[in-house]
Amino acid sequence: MTGGVEGEHLLHEVTHHVNDLQTARERLHAPKRGAPYRRCRCPIWVDGFLGKQEIRKSLGLRDWEKAQSLIREWEASGEAREDSAPVFVTLSDACEQFTADAKARGLRQSTLRKYDLLFRQLKDFAAEFGLRFLREFDVEKVRKFRGTWKTHNLASLKKLEYLRAFFRFCVESSWILENPAKKIKSPNITDRPTMPFSQDEMIRIYAACDEYKDCHDRTGQIHARRLKALVLLLRHSGLRIRDAVTLSRDRIANGKLFLYTAKSGTPVYLPLPPFVLDALEAVARGAEFFFWTGKSKPESAASNWRRSLREVFELAGIQDGHPHRFRDTFAVELLLQGVPMERVSVLRGHSSLRVTERHYSPWVRARQKQLEEDVRRTWAADPVLSGQTKGTPGVHGRRDLVN
Repeated sequence: MTGGVEGEHLLHEVTHHVNDLQTARERLHAPKRGAPYRRCRCPIWVDGFLGKQEIRKSLGLRDWEKAQSLIREWEASGEAREDSAPVFVTLSDACEQFTADAKARGLRQSTLRKYDLLFRQLKDFAAEFGLRFLREFDVEKVRKFRGTWKTHNLASLKKLEYLRAFFRFCVESSWILENPAKKIKSPNITDRPTMPFSQDEMIRIYAACDEYKDCHDRTGQIHARRLKALVLLLRHSGLRIRDAVTLSRDRIANGKLFLYTAKSGTPVYLPLPPFVLDALEAVARGAEFFFWTGKSKPESAASNWRRSLREVFELAGIQDGHPHRFRDTFAVELLLQGVPMERVSVLRGHSSLRVTERHYSPWVRARQKQLEEDVRRTWAADPVLSGQTKGTPGVHGRRDLVN
């Protein structure tokens, strides 16, 4: 467009079709205005004059309402402000740069895998709805994306937190103006009850390890002994399955297991029972790791041991058995023996005491109930109470009560 009146704003939207299969005749006879045209998902450009400035560029949008709103904003201000039209970054580029930054920050491999899964799902959603640029994701689009998730409860909340972190990174990079995921309400969370193994269940699990058969239908072989050693370690250390499987021999010294280094720089150690140490040494066979070769990925090794433990739970007749219940058993037994919640939180490696309280406060009440029952049992040996409650003066004679 050429010409234009000074001080007058003449801007209009133009769609650049990207369908390479469309013939020249089809483009010539295609509708240029109206509803059919505006349902097109091709990129929208702006063409015209803003005062004396000629503008012809992509808006980085595919939504007509958003494009018209942006142009009205430009016409009202008299300039195409860069703060109202951030850099046009594609979703794919943003995901790649976020992943590179996450690796530079040293995030755990398990966290990176979760972001990778989230980005694959986000890209599939964008492809289905014809979205390419970050600016095309508003609250409505993000809400629709959340509606496609099959996760629930805490897993859904964690996924939403990852999505918020991604868009926050994009805002801080000046690619978008606001975080659309921040306005998405968090799902209602129903905390699953902490289910430690009972003493009877632990006895059955130990017995199932002895009955575990190898591929040649033999019991008591090396894999069964390693399984029992792993169960003993999980029960008496409170380690997560991945950390237990990849445990190296150098982390145990003088009968103590090195857990982690606290923020103060002080190492946190946990003493292990002698029978656990003996079981670990019996299966180590001089290797660097107790349950891992060190050649495969830690996640793969943990998955293999999960499958073996699943078979053990089936042999023991344990319903809903999973390795994390050993971690809960470790914490609950400490609480029932009178160990303060603060110390249990340190041994569990929780980031704050509040996390420990949320999961284990019912077991503190159980300990209180246990204490009350202990006190009641002492009443039977009290001569005053026994004199008041047992027998009658006519049968047993009168007793002098102690003041």
